[in-house]
Amino acid sequence: MDAFLHQIFSGLANGCIYGSVGLGLVMIYQATHHINFAQGEMATFSTFIAWALIQSGWPYWAAFFVTVAISFIAGLVIQRIILRPVEKSPVLTNVIVFIGLLVIFNSMAGWIFDHTIKSFPSPFAQKGMLVTPWFSAHEVGSALVMLAVLFALYAFFRFTPIGLAMRAAAQNPDSARLVGIRVSWMLAMGWGLAAAIGSVAGMMVAPVVFLDPNMMGGILLYGFAAALLGGIDNPGGAVIGGFIVGVLENLLGAYVIGTELKLSVALVLIVGTLTLKPDGLFGKQVVTRV
Repeated sequence: MDAFLHQIFSGLANGCIYGSVGLGLVMIYQATHHINFAQGEMATFSTFIAWALIQSGWPYWAAFFVTVAISFIAGLVIQRIILRPVEKSPVLTNVIVFIGLLVIFNSMAGWIFDHTIKSFPSPFAQKGMLVTPWFSAHEVGSALVMLAVLFALYAFFRFTPIGLAMRAAAQNPDSARLVGIRVSWMLAMGWGLAAAIGSVAGMMVAPVVFLDPNMMGGILLYGFAAALLGGIDNPGGAVIGGFIVGVLENLLGAYVIGTELKLSVALVLIVGTLTLKPDGLFGKQVVTRV
């Protein structure tokens, strides 16, 4: 029973990370109706920045918050300089740009920081008060950090004028422009927030999977599965989808298919969701007159 509970609690901790990655994908999808294939590589590059700061002698949490700020600014700049000129271009053009960003960030991470696997420190003491028989201190700590980020985002979008303006710009850009909202800048801030969320997820997962330029490849797949399962247009659904994916991945990997095939769980969920319920569990069905 202890082993079973450990798999569930560990899956919930992983689900916080998957849900946050899925949330970043949903935020960009709501703004552009495209999937940002470079989300994982951007998070990896941000994690390398945090690693470099820590290696330079910075305290962990100082490096953490500086990295989040740098990631936010980088996401905003990418939208304004690279994506804004092609935002009205055909879908294939945007997909090529996203793939190009993926390759650029992956190559830059290997070029600047090299391709050797690096250990990334955890800020949570392995023998501290967070340790229990069912999960490690890092699992509890990372879950608390990601939940704090998710609640902060909920409060931001629900109660602040800028958050409400961003929601309006994402849901109905034309009406938002009519009431004076600068839609383009709201979309840029959405990209910045998505990049910042990705950086937090990267720093939380790096102590577990170790740091290298391809670190977030599998995590992005789980995040994509979470976003699709919860509903690609529903931020809350993406978070719930992350918990579901995390628990299923752990239980099936431990008791059914083995740890070597755990990534196939995400692939099956993606294909199954797109085939059986494309709107996800909490997404809304959109009917367009043609």
